[in-house]
Amino acid sequence: MPKKPWTSARIREQFLNYFVQHGHKLVPSSSLVPHNDPTVFLTTAGMQQMVPYFLGLETPPAIRMTSSQKCFRTVDIDEVGDSRHNTFFEMLGNFSVGDYFKEGAITYAWDLLTKVYGLDPERLYPSVYPTDDEAIRLWQEIAGLPRERITPLQDNWWDRGPTVPGPAGPDSEIYYDRGEKYGCGKETCGPGCDDCDRYLEIWNLVFMQYNQDGKGGREPLANPNIDTGMGLERLTLVLQNKDTVFETDLFMPIITRFAQIAGVKYGTNPQSDTSLRVIADHGRSLVFLAGDGVLPSNEGRGYIFRRVLRRAVRHGKLLGLDRPFLGEAADTVIELMAGQYPELRDHRDRIVDVLTLEERKFGQTLAAGLHLLGEKLSELERTGQTELAGEDAFTLYDTHGFPLELTLEVAQEHGMTVDQAGFKVAAERQRQLSKQKTTLAAEREDELWKHMKATLPPTTFTGYPTTQGQSHVVGLVAEGQPQEMLAAPQTALAPLEPTEAPLMAVVLAETPFYAESGGQVGDHGVLTSPTGTFQVLDTQRPVSGLIVHLGQMTEGYLKVGSALTAQVDETRRDATRRNHSATHLLHRALKDMLGESVVQQGSLVEPNRLRFDFNHPRPLTDDQLAGIDAAVNGWIRSNLSVATKLTPLDEARQSGAMALFGEKYPDPVRVVTMGRSKELCGGTHVAATGQIGVYVTTQEVSTAAGIRRIEALTGQAAETYLMSRKRLVDDLASHLQTHPDQVATRVAQLEADLTAARQELAAMRRVGMSAEADRLAQTATRVRGHSVVAASVTELDVEALREMSDRIRERLGQAVVLLASATAEGGTTFIVTVSPDLTRHGLHAGKLAQRVAERLGGKGGGRPESAQGGSRSAADLAAVVADFPQVIDALLG
Repeated sequence: MPKKPWTSARIREQFLNYFVQHGHKLVPSSSLVPHNDPTVFLTTAGMQQMVPYFLGLETPPAIRMTSSQKCFRTVDIDEVGDSRHNTFFEMLGNFSVGDYFKEGAITYAWDLLTKVYGLDPERLYPSVYPTDDEAIRLWQEIAGLPRERITPLQDNWWDRGPTVPGPAGPDSEIYYDRGEKYGCGKETCGPGCDDCDRYLEIWNLVFMQYNQDGKGGREPLANPNIDTGMGLERLTLVLQNKDTVFETDLFMPIITRFAQIAGVKYGTNPQSDTSLRVIADHGRSLVFLAGDGVLPSNEGRGYIFRRVLRRAVRHGKLLGLDRPFLGEAADTVIELMAGQYPELRDHRDRIVDVLTLEERKFGQTLAAGLHLLGEKLSELERTGQTELAGEDAFTLYDTHGFPLELTLEVAQEHGMTVDQAGFKVAAERQRQLSKQKTTLAAEREDELWKHMKATLPPTTFTGYPTTQGQSHVVGLVAEGQPQEMLAAPQTALAPLEPTEAPLMAVVLAETPFYAESGGQVGDHGVLTSPTGTFQVLDTQRPVSGLIVHLGQMTEGYLKVGSALTAQVDETRRDATRRNHSATHLLHRALKDMLGESVVQQGSLVEPNRLRFDFNHPRPLTDDQLAGIDAAVNGWIRSNLSVATKLTPLDEARQSGAMALFGEKYPDPVRVVTMGRSKELCGGTHVAATGQIGVYVTTQEVSTAAGIRRIEALTGQAAETYLMSRKRLVDDLASHLQTHPDQVATRVAQLEADLTAARQELAAMRRVGMSAEADRLAQTATRVRGHSVVAASVTELDVEALREMSDRIRERLGQAVVLLASATAEGGTTFIVTVSPDLTRHGLHAGKLAQRVAERLGGKGGGRPESAQGGSRSAADLAAVVADFPQVIDALLG
């Protein structure tokens, strides 16, 4: 009876079952987004979820555990595509919290590898920390290995970083000898060799026996722990006897799918094989990241997502893929992995949407960047230069998001280089400028307000029921320093650069002014005392406990201790609270329309508008937006009462009140209720929803992958907006000579007429180009049995030249075509195309374009079948065209 094959699913199952049978509790994989671990952006190892247990901070569900953990690392991202490196991988692990130690870990590992998986003991090589004599002895006793088979390596030490407090200890890695054909041939080759793939590390046993203080000190743990990790991908490579992890059943279905999309075959071309491996790895990684809720952004784990996706898209471009393809292959990854990770199937739509939207967005970046880069390269060609300045490459990257790797690739296609050293200089200069400005301002303000908090009593906020109150000054700031008195010429914070209106700061014992918080902007108003008037232009809370009024003295002076009247700009406050209450109603309407999974991702509440960000993978339809407006306005007309209540935080959460993820709330917390909307909120609100007046959505856009933004108006601002739209429609109707109700119909009719006219013009142009192509085809010269067409045509752009060239080759079959056109500026632009069969005879369009460009005094280059170029002068154009057949004859000869 044949042996049962080692599929990756069976390998994973055997590992977990083995340890369950040996008293371990099977725990599920944690998310790729670490829980309560700010030291890393993503989960990088199976032990990460075990750290609280190892540190004694939490009680483990069992003292023996096993898992298959989703992991993500980018430290080797540039190596992905070789035989063994991946970004996403599964780590099979067994863990002991104060139970068995080195002897148990080594016994389990050797038994599982040799008896369950059936690996040849003669091909297994453990390594140890040089001074770990106990581990050396145990390997000799348990596995019967001679001392020379156990390799001491200085790298066999594990900690979370030498300056990070926590558990640490020596480790023992198990290497598998794949055979001489994978070796480097050196006498020193052995476990830990960096020059070849012969000895493959498959399992790491970490003996956590110390607690280090992060300052160089280290003490033995009372109860040492075991943490082991074995990469499923590498173990599968060994058991399936494959050359690379990408040929195992974990990757081949993914590679096959991407190869189908790209129209290539894996195993026929080393360059395309590398790109397929990179795309397979990155595509799989991105599916898991999106499945765990990671969204692309410009920082943190979102930046990692974006970097990996853009690298995949770049390799897709190398395969000729100019359209979104990652979302198209996501189902292959999901079906392959959902047996172990069913959440992938549950979140399938979100995964596909996030990948497709981000890839499409990068496609737009790519198109814009290619256009700008093309202009730069054309300018260099006209001036006879061959290197793109590092500053220009950095501007493309910094301003337009165009990756340096792509700039290098495109420049190479044009026969040019990029000043990479200059790019690094520009990037470092920008980083230092930004860091310096931010650091100076932040450090200065932090020190100031920490000092003020330490010396002043906390400010009491009185502004929920009123916009006016009596108070007295407890603190003043000008010119970056605490002051006893303020007068008009002084400045609040010594600015880094001169400003026209420097601000001062006033701190009161109590105030009705609302400080910016929770998306609601700070109040404006005036502080009036018998000695002077202070205009409040903003209200902030730079440190907890202090409310700071920022503004200018408009009359007289203020002193610490001055009694005054604090008056909030009531009209501005009323408009702001109308918008704030409207955001609560909008949040409720979105949940009703799109589902309870919709969560607020940010907001801005100003007097003149509101902005609300929420998670949703696709744009809202016109009908959905209309439904949301109708729901909000319905609640406004119902004039629902708005109730506020201070409630213990736990009780508020249990009552179903909505809380923002990551937001810190006081205890007790303020709960705001209006109808079915109930949220934790410290902002100011209307007394009843009828005071909002009217609500209108003005815009719905994307701010990031999976994040949508609604902008809206309420009250008088909404009325003004609606009246301006009415006037606009009336004006359009007048210009179009139709009734306002018929404007859309009339515009559609005009668009149809314009489309028809454009189609007619295009048809006429095609007829003209077709006739010209026929004429030029008839002028073809036969060179060594092949058709060659070389001609100068009336002013046409590159796309028109390319289209005409395609038509000529359609008529002639196999041909070489040079078409050139003089430009309005007195230069030339040209293309060279070579039929695929002729490239095997040594004809290369890119090299031909270089020859043509050299004769014209310009630049040219491109791919074997299609290339282009140009020059600043057309003086030698006729001669170059006439000599082209002789050039082909010489090359074919």
